[in-house]
Amino acid sequence: MNQVLLPVSVLCLLVLLLTVLLKKFRQPYMIAYIIAGLLIGPHVANLLPQAETIEPVAEIGILLLMFFLGMEIEIPDRGSLLFKPLVAQGTKIILTLVLTFAVSWLAGWPFLTAAIIFILLIFNSTAVVSEYLRKNGELNSEFGKMILNVLLLQDLMLAPVLTLLQFMGGGVFSWPRITISAGASVLIFFMLRAIRNRDFIQLRLQSVLQDDHEIQVFAGSVLCLGFGLLAELSGLSGALGSFIAGIFIGRLDAFNWLEKSLHPFKVFFVALFFVSIGLRLDLFYIKAHLLTIGLGTMLLLLVNSLLSAVVFRGLKYSWGESLYGGALLSQIGEFGIVACSLAYKMQVIGHDLFKTGVAITALSLLFSTVWITMLRQWVIAKK
Repeated sequence: MNQVLLPVSVLCLLVLLLTVLLKKFRQPYMIAYIIAGLLIGPHVANLLPQAETIEPVAEIGILLLMFFLGMEIEIPDRGSLLFKPLVAQGTKIILTLVLTFAVSWLAGWPFLTAAIIFILLIFNSTAVVSEYLRKNGELNSEFGKMILNVLLLQDLMLAPVLTLLQFMGGGVFSWPRITISAGASVLIFFMLRAIRNRDFIQLRLQSVLQDDHEIQVFAGSVLCLGFGLLAELSGLSGALGSFIAGIFIGRLDAFNWLEKSLHPFKVFFVALFFVSIGLRLDLFYIKAHLLTIGLGTMLLLLVNSLLSAVVFRGLKYSWGESLYGGALLSQIGEFGIVACSLAYKMQVIGHDLFKTGVAITALSLLFSTVWITMLRQWVIAKK
C-alpha cells in the first residue's frame, strides 16, 4: 500500500471533522491543524513519526501566507504607521530584556539560558496573528497595519539573532552576513516606498500574462518562492521576501486573477505548517513536566500580553486596543522552535530546556487564539 496515502487521508479526515466543530464555536482553524498533527504524530497514532517528514514542504505554507498578505495589505503612506511599530518593538525588547535577566538573576539561571528565553519572548507568530486579523476583517485597519508592521520588523531581526545564536554556540561572528542583511533591509524599505506609486510597477506584462492562467500561476510561484530564496540568501527570512513579492504582484493588473488561483494551495500548505507544529508535541514529556510546562505557557501568554499592552498604551492607544494588541502578540512565534533546535544542536542549551521550549512554543501557538478571542470579546463587551 502507498505509504503516504493512509496518513494523508487520516489527516484530511481529522482536519475536516475538527474544522466543522471549531466553526460552530467560531474558533480559528489553525487549532484544528495543530490538534490533527498531534493525533497522527509519533506520540498518539504514529502515522507520521517525525515532523521532519513534512516540515520542508510545510514551510512553503508560510511563504504563501506572507505572499497573500502582501497582495492584500495596503502599504502605509503615513509616517506614524512606520514610527509606532519601531517604538513598540524597541520598547518591548528593552522591557523584555530587563525582565528576563532580572528573573534569571533571582532564579540563578545561567546567562545562556536567560539569553535563549529573551530571544523566544521577542518573536511572535506572523502566521497566527495575520490569519486572525484577516478573518476578523481587521488586517487593513490602522491598528491591524501597526500590528503587522511590528511582525515584519521582527522578521527583519531574524538574521542578526541567528548570527548571535551561532556566536553563542562558539561559531565565528559573521560581519559580512550582518552587513548584507542590513543592506537588504534598507533596499526593502526603499522598494516599499517606490511601490506606493502604482505606476512605478505597471510593467508591460499584459500581452504575455493576460488570460493565460497557467503562465500566471507559475510566474506568481516563481516570484513568491524566488523572492523568498533571495531573502534567505541575504540573511533575512524567506517569509519577508515572499511578502515583498506579494506586494509587487498585488499592484500588477496582469495578476488580478492569481490570488483566486493560488488560494487552495495556500490553505493546504499553511495547514501542513501547523500540522508540523502538532507533530512536535511530545505528550509523554508534557505529562512528566505538566506543572512546569503548563505554568510556563500561562505565564508566557500573560506576561507577553501585559508587556505589549503597556507599550501600546504608552503609544496613546485605548486600554481596549492595548489589551487586544497585547493578546495578539502573546505567543512565541514559529521561530521559537527554530531557535530552540539551533541552540540545542550547538549545545547552547540542554535537552530538558530544548524539550520544554519546544513544548511551550507549540502550546502557546495552540492556546493563543483562544486567549485572543476571549480578550477580544471582553473588549467588545466593554464598549
